[in-house]
Amino acid sequence: MPYAEVSVNSPVAQRRTFSYSIPQGLSLDIGQAVWVPFGNRVLQGIVLELGQTPQVPETREIIGLIEPQPLISPAQISLARWLSDHYLCPLFDAVALMLPPGFERSTLTFISLSATATEDDISSLGQEQRQLVRLIQKQGKVDLRKLEKALGKRRAKIISQQLTRRGLVVRSYELEPVRVRPKKEGHLGLVLKADEARRQAARLLKKGALRQAALLDFLAQQPKPVPLPEARQSVKCDKAVVNALVSKGLVTLEYIEVRREPISYRGIRPSPPLKPTTTQKKALEAITSALNETAKGGTSPPVFLLHGVTGSGKTEIYLQALAQAVRLGKRAIVLVPEIALTLQTIERFASRFPRRVAVLHSQLSLGEQFDEWRQIKKGQFDVVIGPRSAVFAPQPDLGLIVIDEEHEWTYKQQDKSPRYHARDVALKLAELSRAVVILGSATPDVESYYHTRQGDYQMLSLPQRLTPREGSALPEVDLVDLREELKAGNRSIFSRPLRQAIDSALANREQVILFFNRRGGATFIQCRHCGLVLRCRRCEVALSYHPAEDGLVCHQCNYRTLVPQTCPRCLSRRIKFLGLGTQRLEQEAGYAFPEARLLRWDSDATRKKHAHQQILDRFRSHQADILIGTQMVAKGLDLPRVTLVGVVSADTALNLPDFRAGERTFQLLCQVAGRAGRGAPGGRAIIQSYWPKHYAIQAAIKHDYVAFYEQEIGYRRQLRNPPFSRLVRLIFSHPNDTLCQQEAERMKRLLIAQRDAQGVAGLSLIGPAPAFIHRLRGRFRWQLIIRGSEPSAFLGQLAIPKGWVIDVDPLGLA
Repeated sequence: MPYAEVSVNSPVAQRRTFSYSIPQGLSLDIGQAVWVPFGNRVLQGIVLELGQTPQVPETREIIGLIEPQPLISPAQISLARWLSDHYLCPLFDAVALMLPPGFERSTLTFISLSATATEDDISSLGQEQRQLVRLIQKQGKVDLRKLEKALGKRRAKIISQQLTRRGLVVRSYELEPVRVRPKKEGHLGLVLKADEARRQAARLLKKGALRQAALLDFLAQQPKPVPLPEARQSVKCDKAVVNALVSKGLVTLEYIEVRREPISYRGIRPSPPLKPTTTQKKALEAITSALNETAKGGTSPPVFLLHGVTGSGKTEIYLQALAQAVRLGKRAIVLVPEIALTLQTIERFASRFPRRVAVLHSQLSLGEQFDEWRQIKKGQFDVVIGPRSAVFAPQPDLGLIVIDEEHEWTYKQQDKSPRYHARDVALKLAELSRAVVILGSATPDVESYYHTRQGDYQMLSLPQRLTPREGSALPEVDLVDLREELKAGNRSIFSRPLRQAIDSALANREQVILFFNRRGGATFIQCRHCGLVLRCRRCEVALSYHPAEDGLVCHQCNYRTLVPQTCPRCLSRRIKFLGLGTQRLEQEAGYAFPEARLLRWDSDATRKKHAHQQILDRFRSHQADILIGTQMVAKGLDLPRVTLVGVVSADTALNLPDFRAGERTFQLLCQVAGRAGRGAPGGRAIIQSYWPKHYAIQAAIKHDYVAFYEQEIGYRRQLRNPPFSRLVRLIFSHPNDTLCQQEAERMKRLLIAQRDAQGVAGLSLIGPAPAFIHRLRGRFRWQLIIRGSEPSAFLGQLAIPKGWVIDVDPLGLA
């Protein structure tokens, strides 16, 4: 097989592979990482296909292997091609999702002096150019990034291009250093037998080598080699003492690869399987039957939608399904929507499968991610747990994929390419790997529920809540009309029923969750004299006030500034803080309930590593009475002492220009209300709203998913929104708003012409229109929405100009 099709790590490559000839003597397999020439650079590539015929008449040779073993499997190669085709993303972007952490290495540009450059040439240059040349002469070669930092990106580019055109400097390219390697730790062991080592220690003691004698005596007491840090700590010695014993031939120092362990098993005790209820048993029988049938090579594995109310025991179904998969020689991937939920899920799975659980998420160090990835690929774990990126873990013998809280929009990657949805990727991976899929939720995604009605998925129901007390009722939900509170003269953020319920819970030493889905202190600040609202200088959004930092923050680009003492426009001192966020809610709760111990859980409070675990541990151990948080507190947490949940405002997302606003509101309200009443005392939820008659709120207070679904699917059918069509969102950004709009209008004309030329029926375009956040990070944004049965297939045939972002199956249009 003399030719290889390689996906190259270059933005130029886009969605295609490149043909390379395989040099004689080089043994190659698909999935292997290779060095390839690309223009005048050497880049990374992944072999996706081997064959006898190249795509082009002339090819260049592969330079060599990066790794001796394939990094991705044939199923992952097929998955990467599907990702690239479906989400219209560069092929290497899709491949990179499955590569080891830290694998990608950028090409660095260096500038060095040309051999033909003379002093006369240099002396004729301008001052800036001459300074740059002198710097290059002094250092030999200079990293272009350092020049950009010193001169500014634009200026450095202009000067370096001028010098290159004059032949005074040349560019060269090198790959950046390897970012992560296996960790190796020194281990000290004895060369002698223990008795002889003690005698040698006594001789050293007589000679006054006290530390050497102590270290040798310590090693004589150990049954096996000891890690170097442990040995040095035990006898309080430095590296010179170790080197002295090694040089005398008394001890050996051997470096052994060790794993950076991300899971602490302290406090995790093994737990036996629980006896399933009647409904759990019925669900398990269906899943077990599917796993058994798949293992025998039967029909295509089914997709199960496990629709269970909050606290109905869905996790126990996952655990027992995994146990059956392991008995059949299979392994699993379990996805959770938030890193915060990963911690609790790990505890449950690690107690049932000790030392057989891997975890992958972005808050691990690069070294921890690297070690986990390598151990997963070797088949060391029964299950991999993590947020959306864990779906790309190299788990061999995959037989089961679980997506917990499958309705959550955090499964969609929205900030970079490829903009995939982990649920759809998991379904495709299951198809390629012949794995069973379980989609679990108390409030399923409308499209997932629709698929069960159409017969595409199998429905499994858990309608009863499991609690320690008799009965299994869901928490009672009370709805407070905030308009009536205002009429009664109550301008507090806490309605009278909510305040009374919090007082009662605190008096009974119970715990409370207060939910508000916006962080910060004030939504915006405004001059009461001239009306000026302080905005981000790079984004078209108001700056939010954060009391903890006593500053203003843009929630889009993280721009920060101090609160002005006077209005920048009229110099008035009448600055007013308006709106509400979790930090202000924390302050108000402190004023209203001064004896309560407060804890806040939002993205501002969880920036440090292990912050999620620390907050969860503090609240579970009852070191706090009231937990205040954003959507992080609404997702899957099992907190038995919580008897009251207060939703400060149910209306936050209802008025967004998004067809999924009602669905998101319903899901959030049901999920956060479900945190109450999981223990023996029972519980209740209180929801405050200015729009109490909205169908999503009415369905949420009754825990009535079917009623919500019937009304929501009717609206979707009427407006031809998903699942009755598919959407693609095209976004163009530019520093100039007029040019941005013109490009968006030009693209619309192009798409209409292509649609009509190809005779594509049922394809409609909405827009162009300014994006909901019109200016973001200094660039104006215009968007086009394409709606049809397969809009990505239509766009895949077109050459989309540079500057456009393509979001296939967007979660929303805001």
